[in-house]
Amino acid sequence: MTEQSSAANTPQQQLDRLRESLLRLHKALIDSERVGYESAFGTINSPNHFLQLLLQDPWFAWLKPLSELMVKIDETMDGKEPLTPEMAANLLNSTHLLLKPSESEPGFGQHYFAALQREPDVVLAHADVLKALKKGQTPSSKRND
Repeated sequence: MTEQSSAANTPQQQLDRLRESLLRLHKALIDSERVGYESAFGTINSPNHFLQLLLQDPWFAWLKPLSELMVKIDETMDGKEPLTPEMAANLLNSTHLLLKPSESEPGFGQHYFAALQREPDVVLAHADVLKALKKGQTPSSKRND
């Protein structure tokens, strides 16, 4: 590994890539859930009403773990403590563990599985997160595929 490619994978850069890909995923999931909500309950008439629904309505509650993870990433990146490779690795691992779709286990994984089945934008955003996670691996943790 050259010095330049090593420098391109600093903990800050790993989390920057991950954060950007998670933002796209989060938006795709929110957009998808909004369509489903409006199909079931009618048009959401204002951005303020939609924000209130995002924060309080059970329909959107399953997205909370992803939102919390994104806040944790932001807080870690903006924290007073210097960002270490271990901190970045923990956040990469948390992301990997959260974004496991499941057909049968209730909770985030089951809703996430359903979103992946119905929404191509979610699939594309998920692929971006997987790329960011792969780029975030250290050389010793990469598998030889």
